[in-house]
Amino acid sequence: MSTVLAEGQITHAKPERVLPVALAAMGVVFGDIGTSPLYTMKEVFNGPHAVPVTPDNVIGILSLVFWALTIVVSLKYVVFIMRADNRGEGGIMALTSLALRTNNSPRLGAGMAALGLFGAALFYGDGVITPAISVLSAVEGLEVATPAFRPYVLPISLAVLTGLFVIQRKGTAKVGAVFGPVMLFWFTTLGVLGAVNITRHPDVLRAINPVYAMDFFANNHWHGFLALGAVVLAITGGEALYADMGHFGRRPIKVAWFGYVFPALYLNYLGQGALILDDPTAVRNPFYNLVPDALILPMVGLATLATIIASQAVISGAFSLTKQAIQLGYSPRMHVIHTSEREIGQIYVPNVNWMLLGAVVALVISFHSSSALASAYGIAVTLTMMIDTLLAFVVVRALWRWGWLASVSFLILFFIVDFAFFSANSVKIFDGGWFPLAMGLGVHGLLMTWKRGREALAERMRQDTMPLTLFIQSMFHDPPLRVPGTGVFMTTAPDGVPRALLHNLLHNKVLHARVVLVNVVTEDIPCVPVCERVRVEELDFGFYRVFVRYGFKDDPDIPAALAMCADQGLPFELMESSFFLGRETLIPRKTSPLTLWRDRLFILMFRNAHSAADFFSIPPNRVVEFGTQVEL
Repeated sequence: MSTVLAEGQITHAKPERVLPVALAAMGVVFGDIGTSPLYTMKEVFNGPHAVPVTPDNVIGILSLVFWALTIVVSLKYVVFIMRADNRGEGGIMALTSLALRTNNSPRLGAGMAALGLFGAALFYGDGVITPAISVLSAVEGLEVATPAFRPYVLPISLAVLTGLFVIQRKGTAKVGAVFGPVMLFWFTTLGVLGAVNITRHPDVLRAINPVYAMDFFANNHWHGFLALGAVVLAITGGEALYADMGHFGRRPIKVAWFGYVFPALYLNYLGQGALILDDPTAVRNPFYNLVPDALILPMVGLATLATIIASQAVISGAFSLTKQAIQLGYSPRMHVIHTSEREIGQIYVPNVNWMLLGAVVALVISFHSSSALASAYGIAVTLTMMIDTLLAFVVVRALWRWGWLASVSFLILFFIVDFAFFSANSVKIFDGGWFPLAMGLGVHGLLMTWKRGREALAERMRQDTMPLTLFIQSMFHDPPLRVPGTGVFMTTAPDGVPRALLHNLLHNKVLHARVVLVNVVTEDIPCVPVCERVRVEELDFGFYRVFVRYGFKDDPDIPAALAMCADQGLPFELMESSFFLGRETLIPRKTSPLTLWRDRLFILMFRNAHSAADFFSIPPNRVVEFGTQVEL
């Protein structure tokens, strides 16, 4: 999957801008699927369910690869699902939001939300495996050059991967400028190498005929079905076309895919097939055996650079997905660093970065080779694709108003293909496929724990909250001392009195001349227009309610939002204002609505959440915090 290396919010490219944007998309969108030729054919004929090297099997596999790319990537994602955009934004969270808008059943809505969230959680497993298998596959080309390099493959791979994660703090804006041209050169090289080798056996071109794919299953039966577990490696990264749509637009991605990437990829697969037909021993590493001996080392360098670019897109996607989860209330606040002054999407999340690095290093050391890692690859991708199909079915039926026949046909075609790939990969669970599943389930558990814990905490706070109207009425009978300036109180319940306000009144015996209660809501859309950002409601006795709306890709900035209130009769001066925040200490109780383990986990996550003042961009010298204990 993944997702999201923001080089600019380009959702509707003008005709004259399509080709430049398509070039930029090559460096981000197609990195994962573009490096699949490094290992796909090798795993088909060498993996745990290796296919015998016969002419019929080679043609059959090439036919399967072509139709997998055509049905899953071209038809499903490029033609159909990319039309399901959330105000120009793509990805599984955008698709989940669209599906939820079509539903009026709370139970069904909760099920779809949990399903979409699980698909998003699986991305973190993919975010660990993609860098590991890609970089290892590239560096293993050194063994083809000379066996003397074999002891150095693992150390070099670990050094490259570690360096990749270390430089994340510097940002990817400068490096991203060369991503497109490098990947253009990479795809050109793939196509040229493939075309040159096709001349050895031009009959491989007949693999486009789907009859050869069906004959492959007929001849190999169960073994042929299991081969799908390796064929699926050719389409890993296909969902990235949809996930990154918000950054480049639908048309540039289509132009890049159909006009260049797809032909170059398949030419390379055909070239590998022709080479295997000519020399069956080439199956040990058909990709590097395509390369002339004198160019192997430069090719290793180019392949390593291509895999770094593919890995970079996945890592950046993990950062972006984490930020969205924070905004939507599925994750505790984390420290998010903006690495570019011009591009708001260029972010770095230290906690996620080091977590991914630790998992990648552990994975490489445990599995040692790309072939071993291939057993762990595919489970998370195919599950995510199945979830995409189910959610897309809801969208095409309820939102697009397709008829039952068209909707069910959509579901049956793509779900059967997705399920076939998933079933073939399920036999690899005990060989390493458990890893992305375990990681996905773990992340999903954390996200759901935070969501349910926040809901339980909000309900607990509501039970102990004094109604705001009653509090304001009491001011007329026993008015407190008012001091100049503005007191700003963050609140999740705009109809209640924030605890920080009560504590301030209790301890300091005063209220500011103006009291502003700020309620922040994150919508299920990428960005909220600035003109719709704030709404001011004036109450009695110098009280104001300010409702602030953000999208899940917006950066919360409360001082900036309050500065917009002047047009609605509430002028704001930062240096004359104080922000009062509550810092709750949670205490478990036996009657908690959460299970015991989830209750303890939520309290641990709550204690380690990042500062609310930093998250909302509030200057520390304007913040006053009041502590309180809450029995959850």
